[in-house]
Amino acid sequence: MGEKEVVDRTVRPVTVSGMLRDLRRLGVGEGDILLVHSSLSSIGWVCGGPQAVIEALLSAVGEEGTLVMPAQSGDWSDPAEWRNPPVPAEWLEVIYREWPAFDPAATPTRGMGRIAELFRTYPGTKRSGHPQVSFSANGRHGEAITAGHPLTPQFGMESPLGKMYRMRAKVLLLGVGYNVCTSFHLAETMTPSMPVKKHGAAIRENGVRVWRWFEDLAYDADDFVRVGREMEERLPVRKGKVGQAECRLFGLREAVDFAARWMAENRRKTRNGT
Repeated sequence: MGEKEVVDRTVRPVTVSGMLRDLRRLGVGEGDILLVHSSLSSIGWVCGGPQAVIEALLSAVGEEGTLVMPAQSGDWSDPAEWRNPPVPAEWLEVIYREWPAFDPAATPTRGMGRIAELFRTYPGTKRSGHPQVSFSANGRHGEAITAGHPLTPQFGMESPLGKMYRMRAKVLLLGVGYNVCTSFHLAETMTPSMPVKKHGAAIRENGVRVWRWFEDLAYDADDFVRVGREMEERLPVRKGKVGQAECRLFGLREAVDFAARWMAENRRKTRNGT
């Protein structure tokens, strides 16, 4: 969405103080560990852009809280699987050989939005070391959440998601839907008989750039919208607006536990053709 379109559909500028009030009404409190998925354009015209949104979120969780966002870098993956856009097959060996190693300080996010991209470089923010599905965190527990992110399983209990599960974090969908709810991937690691696949990325090992192949689950978000819709029928999900953005706030552990039960039942039916 272009900036003119955002301006045209905004009644009045969205400010840090206004967003903070909205976040409080929604249920975000000081001391929260808050995983945020966001869309800047959905909020309306923000006075200060993504910086203002981050300031409002940090103020909402306070000095004792922690703000977390996905910092995924989908470019750091097997180019043979790229579809948006694909690359010629004859390029693959060059990419495997020459693609730079993932660098938490330098590697940009892809498809995470302007808020998450700014947040990864925000003063005090830490970023986990996974080349494909890192997380950024800022606040009291930022170091603990981002440290030691294993290559595989990338969304497992030792990943930032698993740590937030144990810390009873909250999830805020800020103008986005359940299709981007990364927490449901943790539920996939709890689901029996998940298929696996070969992943690959350029990383640095012992100071040397290498292309590393590794096996992990074949994560699949295709049914996440359905999971979220049915979750809302059974679990408390707070709804409201931040600026003009439709938002949802819920407990990460409760959502993951529900999704794991849902996937164990419904994906089993799909595999069995029922």
